[in-house]
Amino acid sequence: MKILVIDDDPAMTELLRLVLEPASFTVITANTGPDGISLAHSEAPDVVILDLMMPDIDGWQVCKAIREFSSMPILILSALDSPGIVAEALNAGADDFLIKPIASSILVAQINKHVRRNRTENNNVHPQQTNHVEPKWLSS
Repeated sequence: MKILVIDDDPAMTELLRLVLEPASFTVITANTGPDGISLAHSEAPDVVILDLMMPDIDGWQVCKAIREFSSMPILILSALDSPGIVAEALNAGADDFLIKPIASSILVAQINKHVRRNRTENNNVHPQQTNHVEPKWLSS
């Protein structure tokens, strides 16, 4: 299973790699929003783990951009935990909001839950129901 971690802090992306790879995940990392969007498009990961507070393009914008071309599960992993911020992230298209710090076993369980749900939903979609839409950020 392939996971894309998007966080501007290289120490955090490396920490998540160290936590997730022993759980049999392939981890791809990006330290900028644009790189994360590009990798989400080209690599088609099973799950995206996304930080909100990034300097170039914030996590809300990254989430919305990914939603233009994919329904892959997006899990926000953030130290921010106010109800308004959680609601804003979910309204931007995130599937879940996890608060840092999080136990690695809970993170792995959340990833597995969302992958199962996404695969079940995708198996219930008939081919004629899917439409390919070129993401707006590619045409810019």
